[in-house]
Formats: sequence, C-alpha cells, structure tokens
Amino acid sequence: MSFGNGSDTTLPALSLVASPGKRRSILDLAREAERLGFPALACPSLGGALGLAVSLAHETHRIRFYTAIQGIYGNSIGEIGSLASHTHEVSGGRFALGLGVSHEPMVRRTGAKMGPPLSDMRTFVEALRTNAKYSGELPPVYVAALRNRMLDLASEIAQGALWANASLRHTTIQVERVPFDLRSNGFYLANMIPTVIDDDVKAAAATNRRTMGTYVRLPNYRNYWKAAGYVEEMENIEVALANKSTDDLGKLMSDDWLADCTLFGTPRSIVEGFERWRAIGVEPIAVMSSTSGGQVKAIGQLFDLYR
Repeated sequence: MSFGNGSDTTLPALSLVASPGKRRSILDLAREAERLGFPALACPSLGGALGLAVSLAHETHRIRFYTAIQGIYGNSIGEIGSLASHTHEVSGGRFALGLGVSHEPMVRRTGAKMGPPLSDMRTFVEALRTNAKYSGELPPVYVAALRNRMLDLASEIAQGALWANASLRHTTIQVERVPFDLRSNGFYLANMIPTVIDDDVKAAAATNRRTMGTYVRLPNYRNYWKAAGYVEEMENIEVALANKSTDDLGKLMSDDWLADCTLFGTPRSIVEGFERWRAIGVEPIAVMSSTSGGQVKAIGQLFDLYR
C-alpha cells in the first residue's frame, strides 16, 4: 500500500542509527529519505550522534537533521560546541543540536557524574553559548524533555523540545504548557516513536514490547508514565523488577499503554498514527523496527509507504 506522491499525507521524520559496520548503508538511506521528501532525520546517541550528523552535512543537501539526542555528560562543552558549529556551518543551517541528560545507567557507563538534571541542562546550554565566541555560531538547540519541568526549561532556553516514547494522550496536554507565541513562531516539538509495520498486528505489538522492555527498566521513564496515568502498569513492573522477574515485563505492558506510546500494525494504521501526532503540533519521528529483520529492512518498509 502506498501513500506517496499524490497523497496529501505528511511524512514523518526518521530516526537513523549509525550502526557500526553499516554506516555507509545508513547514509544511503538518508539520501533516499531526502529524495522521497522526508522532512527531517534524527540522529540517536547509539553509534555516535554527532559523527552521523557531520556525515549528513556532506551526504545530503536539503533535508533537516538533528541529534536526538546528544548527552550532556561525558563530552566537553568545547568539543560539542565545535562539532555543532561546524555541522551547522557546512550544512547551510540545516542542523540542530538536540541535547539531553540521558539516563543514569548510561551516564554511569561513561564514568561521568550526573547532577540535578534541570540545573545541569541550564548550565550546559549557557556554557555552550558562552563558548560560541571560540567554537563559532551555534545551531538551534533542542532539549529532550519528558516531564513538565524540563519542558518548561526547554521553552525558556531552547528553540525546541524532544520527547521519546511519549504518551500521545499526555503529550496533548503537555503541548499546551509551551507558550502559544513560541509554538506559533517555530518552536520545534517532536517525539521519537517506536514503530513496526506488519499486517500481523500481534507480532508487531510483540516487537514493540521487546523494544519498550529497555525503557520500562529506567526509573525516569516509569515516573513519566505514572504521571501520564499508567500508575498500575508501572507499579506492577517495579514489583517484577524487584523480584527479578524480567521475563514477565511484556505481559505487564497493557495494550492501551503500548498503543498510546508506540505505533504498530498495518500500513494505514501507521500513517494514521503519525497524523495524530502531527495534529497536536508534534512532528512524529519514526524509530523503525521490523518483525523479521533489522533497521535497514524496517526503514525500507517505511519508505514503501510513501513511494
């Protein structure tokens, strides 16, 4: 089924992971996304967000792209500022720097010490801009914001806010926290959505449950989903984690929660899901998985919707 060229459907943004050993193939996918008219590419920290962004500055010509996200711990302000400025300049202004505090287990692996997220993010962005007299003009800054206080900070210090694995129901309310004058003047809002295209809806849902199994282990995500109204699910998952019953996590993810935070199923249902996010003023970012293959196959399935 195709929703391409003649359709009035707006394409989602696309997440591309710079997988080791497959980086050349990923750049080929980026060029195809540009040819098909995708609006933007999001570069996750997996595989190196800034490295992929530098390559995209040279390998593409029109499409927007941004880090989603680059962590603020474990890298110097000078290094991030210089790479961001370089990419902004050579891409002709198509790049934006998405920053986040990441997750405590990931930060620990870098050997960095994680402080209060709100004050650390504010301090980092301020220092990045102070350092711009040495690094060069900075691109727009986006801040990864799940909870309300970080979203409020993004509205104050940045040019956009990014969610990942967010609840559509809850985000519809959160968007209203961003001042209307910002939203009407280009403040960027986007959400990274685990997405699986397959007519076998149960198999597609199972794939997303495996993906979300990584995130339900993280306290910051569980706290977010509790705030979004999924208290019972998250408390049950916490009991399972405490009992080391990790094989049961998928069974504890309710169908309502999974459908609210991810997209899975038939081509038409996926396209309609993207449209629901865009209708609330948030650009959907397709984070593709497949029931029968890896990233390259999954992205090919997405491309087939719009050819």
